[in-house]
Amino acid sequence: MTGTLVLAGTPIGDVQDAPPRLAAELAGADVVAAEDTRRLRRLAQALDVTPGGRIVSYFEGNESARTPELVEELLGGARVLLVTDAGMPSVSDPGYRLVAAAVEKGVRVTAVPGPSAVLTALALSGLPVDRFCFEGFLPRKAGERLTRLREAAAERRTLVYFEAPHRLDDTLAAMAEVFGADRRAAVCRELTKTYEEVRRGGLAELAAWAADGVRGEITVVVEGAPEKGPEEIGADELVRRVRVREEAGERRKEAIAAVAAEAGVPKREVFDAVVAAKHAG
Repeated sequence: MTGTLVLAGTPIGDVQDAPPRLAAELAGADVVAAEDTRRLRRLAQALDVTPGGRIVSYFEGNESARTPELVEELLGGARVLLVTDAGMPSVSDPGYRLVAAAVEKGVRVTAVPGPSAVLTALALSGLPVDRFCFEGFLPRKAGERLTRLREAAAERRTLVYFEAPHRLDDTLAAMAEVFGADRRAAVCRELTKTYEEVRRGGLAELAAWAADGVRGEITVVVEGAPEKGPEEIGADELVRRVRVREEAGERRKEAIAAVAAEAGVPKREVFDAVVAAKHAG
């Protein structure tokens, strides 16, 4: 009989948020695959539990090489527990490759539900939660980041992003440029930790706040695009969207065509708006 792969959520801040089953799984697993073995040992100590099986590292740098080893353990009947530094494995953390490989081999995969920065930030944001999409980390390069944001510009569901603190101001400024300065958002920092903070406001306002520097683990929640008919999109907005695409490297002709399709208006209308803005400037 094959073994079982267990994905276990770990605290995103307060260790008291650890799911009760986590200690039992740590004690009973044959193999514990951890993103950071030192952090795992500190967590086990805080939970007053001694891992009963072998502990191995499983992080971005060795994920590809270690996955076949863990699959072999599973095929041999082992119970393998996968934990990451915080939150649920596979959600912007190591785990997807192992889950996919285990499923392909017919291995049972289950989970110990636990804390999630995505859902916690979403619930605290004050923004609509009935429909949302998780976008993970944006690209580090400015051009690629703008491209990803443009792809989400018309998304009506609430958007959730992870971001590094040293890139937060640039990301919020790019969001304000693409989504609009007044689009509502929430920056959730150090969730469940001592210095937890949720800052809410328009994207431009939040970008100005972040310019002074922000520390900690960051999750950004952004309101979805408003429902607008083509007649509600003014010339200035059409020109802004074309400019954003041009700055990201698109030729003007392609940018105009894309904006026209996105806004549901004739290409000529977008072209005329761009020409008028050029003459006015």
